[in-house]
Parts: sequence; C-alpha cells; structure tokens
Amino acid sequence: MSVWIEVDLCSGCKRCQKACPYGAIEMIDGKAHILDRCTSCGACIELCREKAIQTDTKPKEIPDFSDRQGVWVFAEQRDGKLSRVSLELLGKAQELAGVLNQDVSAVLLGYQVAKLSKRLIGYGADNVYLAEHKALKDYRTIAYTKVIHELVEKQNPNILLMGATHIGRDLAPRLSRRVGVGLTADCTELVIDPEEGILLQTRPAFGGNVMATIASRYSRPQMATVRPGVMEVKQKRGNKGNTIKHKVSITEKEIAAKILEKVREKKKSVSLNDAGIIVAGGRGVGSKEGMKALFSLAQVMGGEVAGTRIIVEEGWIPVERQVGQTGQTVRPEIYVACGISGAIQHRAGMLGSRYIIAINKDKSAPIFDVADWGIVGDLHEVVPEFDRAIRSSKGK
Repeated sequence: MSVWIEVDLCSGCKRCQKACPYGAIEMIDGKAHILDRCTSCGACIELCREKAIQTDTKPKEIPDFSDRQGVWVFAEQRDGKLSRVSLELLGKAQELAGVLNQDVSAVLLGYQVAKLSKRLIGYGADNVYLAEHKALKDYRTIAYTKVIHELVEKQNPNILLMGATHIGRDLAPRLSRRVGVGLTADCTELVIDPEEGILLQTRPAFGGNVMATIASRYSRPQMATVRPGVMEVKQKRGNKGNTIKHKVSITEKEIAAKILEKVREKKKSVSLNDAGIIVAGGRGVGSKEGMKALFSLAQVMGGEVAGTRIIVEEGWIPVERQVGQTGQTVRPEIYVACGISGAIQHRAGMLGSRYIIAINKDKSAPIFDVADWGIVGDLHEVVPEFDRAIRSSKGK
C-alpha cells in the first residue's frame, strides 16, 4: 500500500504539505513529493483539489456488528455495597439503550452479592449477569478480567461502561486488551451518533485544553470509563429485570495474586459529590487570605468550599477540593462561583449544578453564559455582604 503524486497534475498549492501530520511531503521545483516517512494515513488525499495524490490503499471496511446487542455497565461493589458511579452509569445506559432500542445489563461480580441485583434492576438494568465465587469476594485484576471476558465472549454486548474509579481504571484497560478492543478513559460525555448509531465518547485531552470525541467504528464492544459524578442517577420504578447466573470456574493458581491484608487509611477527606451547596473560588479571589470569606459563606450556607485548578496549584485549597476536568465533577443544588472566569475546563466539572450563581467584576466573563444569576462586582465586597444577609435572615 502506498501514496504517490501525479506530478503533471500537481499545482504546487502546498495544501497537502500543510495537512501532513508526519512531515512526509516536500516541495521540489514547485511540485509535491512523497517522502519515505509517509504512513499512508490519507490526510492529504481529500485536500488535493487537482486529484494529483493517488493511493492503492483500500478504505477500511466497517464490520457487520448487528449481532452485538446491549449496553452493559460494570456494577462495581465493595464489601457488598454498590458504588454510586455504577448507578450513575445505569442512568446513562438507559438513555443510550433507548436510542439504540437495546437492553441495559449490569455485570455484578463478588461473593454473596445476589441481593444487589434487585437494586440494579430498580436503577434501570433489564438484565443482571451475576457471577459469584469465593475468589471474587475481593477485587483482583486477573480474576475479574477472566470472568467478564467470558461473559463478553458469550453474550456479545455492543457497549461496556465502567466507572473511572481505582478499580475501573485498573480493570478496564486489562479487559480491553484481553477482548482486543479500544478503550476511551475518563469520559465526560457519551452520546449515540444519530447517523451511524455508534457511541461518541468525549474526554478532555492535552491537559484539559481541548475536548476530544472518539468513536470505535471497527471493534465491539465499545468500551469507556466515566468519571464519578458526571452522569445523573435515574431510578426506573416498576422495572422488571432478569438475573442471569454465570458459572465461575477459576483457581487461585490462575489468579496469581493473594490478598494478605486489607488496610484502610482513615483520613479526613472532602466529598464534594455529596454537597448540596458549593462555594467555589477562582483566580479572582487573589490570595489564600481571600479564601477565608468563601469558607465563611460556605459555613453559613451549610455547604463546602471548592475551587479551580489554578488556586489548587497556588496552594490556597487542597487538591481534593478542585472542580473541573482534572478535578471532581459535582452536581450540587447551588454552585456559587466567586472570581471564576468560566473556562471550559472548569465548566465541565460544575455544569450539572441545578442553580449557578456567578460573582465576577468582569461582565464579559464566560461564567455568566452558564449562570442562572450573575452579580457583576468585586467578590471581596459582594461575598461578605452575601454572608451578612444570610446570617441576618437566620438571626445569627
């Protein structure tokens, strides 16, 4: 397979040279020439107005995936308790499956966890593939990979979603390699393309500076991990699902890893996902000292304090309070954005908020485009006044 130039047709416009991502085209005597480093990617071919670029590379054909049915969610559980992100993914799976007219299934692994099937069905699972075995009591990469791989090979799902948790980030790449498909990690948005019927997976790229949308056209299942807090939990009352038991055959020798002891570190952490009210600060706060007013406001409102990446890097708040593409994704009832410009990286983490109040002295700040209420003013004057008004209404 190769790409070549019909020199007589080349006009020397240099469009192909600019389009080549590998620098594999050079101009000689006003005509384009292909270099040895060409990968036959085809980026230049469609741009050539003179049709001077030719190739004998045949377009890759998309296989027939009509037998691949169902949107699957890995139902992560620890000590018999389902992770919230699994329920969030079932909510998104209902939406995706509705467009595709396919079923939603949950994959539940563990030991003596059958009781969780009813809850999964209540949150949208039409089928629960249940695999119970003593070897699956605690998460171990090889054991979980083997069992889910067997289920995938047997049932041929169309889509498989996992939470981007510690377990999901370990399991998903190992499973995708075993199955032989691609994986899009840390997605913030999932939609079905209306024309092709494939899953469009959006995630931050280049350090969060751009949003990349990825499609898996040539393999199934389409696999993605999704960050906790991104999707909305949706119950499906009255849903009647099926629990399908999968016989597990696995030995400790196959697993190769043994759990000797489980150590849980007790640390004081902030759970922004559970906060009903969040007061967030950005570069406009100005200093660590300036954050005190935000903590005071959060306290009187009964909420938590959060912030953008820049103030975390400045050391004004700890990293567990960061909201955005590289931080947490939150869905509070009220999100008070103080001195936050509203860059896309931060907005991606807080757009699920029910009500957004923006305080910024720059009336052109992008944050006002997504805010329900906007206050144009100096936050160092507005926030204390806001604080006093709430305390006064509470009689404090």
